[in-house]
Amino acid sequence: MRDHEHLVETITQRVLRALVAQPLSASTGAAATAARCPDCVGCCAAHCSDKVRSVLGAGAGRIAFAAAATQTGHAISGAEVPTDLARFIDHTLLKPDATSAQIDTLCDEAKRYGFAAVCVNPVWVKRASTRLRGSKVRVASVIGFPLGANAPEIKVAEARRALRDGAREIDMVINIGALKSGDHPFVARDIAGVSNACREVGAINKVIVEAALLRDEEKVIASRLARDARAHYVKTSTGFGPGGATVYDVALMREAVGPKLGVKAAGGIKGADDAQAMIAAGATRIGASAGVAMVTGRSG
Repeated sequence: MRDHEHLVETITQRVLRALVAQPLSASTGAAATAARCPDCVGCCAAHCSDKVRSVLGAGAGRIAFAAAATQTGHAISGAEVPTDLARFIDHTLLKPDATSAQIDTLCDEAKRYGFAAVCVNPVWVKRASTRLRGSKVRVASVIGFPLGANAPEIKVAEARRALRDGAREIDMVINIGALKSGDHPFVARDIAGVSNACREVGAINKVIVEAALLRDEEKVIASRLARDARAHYVKTSTGFGPGGATVYDVALMREAVGPKLGVKAAGGIKGADDAQAMIAAGATRIGASAGVAMVTGRSG
């Protein structure tokens, strides 16, 4: 416990030093973003491409996008995203009421505008893979989503099915209850099974820890278990939990896994300022799950 407290205190001081060196202005946040860009919250890729370019230039590897209506009722489509940004975007649709027609539209937009990937629920992976055959767009899917409470064997089977259907990126949710119960071997086995299935076919595994439900020492443990289980990324949140990514959590997870593993910030990221803060804290990818143009770290 003393080691955990020392680690948390050390990382806290690093985060505070980073924020002092590059302070977030009082204008940071959703309200200020809306004030500067009244029709841009959630559609930065289409309306504020310069801000998005600054985020990508700072090191973000991927930005997400999900078409919808803006606050003024204007529908944003992939055509409004500048072509030089499209290759960084994950075009995402994880709503439970998504229809086959909406999945087809998602894929067609991703292919037409050169998006990096589509992210869909497992039931749609085969349809998306077939729809995108011959294109460069990757298919991503989610496993044990959003609760993480399936048995490890079920997650492995689910992952293998998604991979067999054509997914090449997997976002899995850890067994949060097992972690909080102190059953670390169970959590390690949970992650390793999906990581091994991904590595067999050259896919990547991103491990969602749902940081809002964890104490700091649990976030560190979960991140290190993911690293040791040969995952490729740790990810802050599902976007369906009680809270999303924070600068503190990103810095904590980055410190826990070291420089080689990816860190994905997702959930509640509302604008370019937030995304830049996440990247400065150590995030290598920004995720989103809802909104019109979920770019520059809008929402995971």
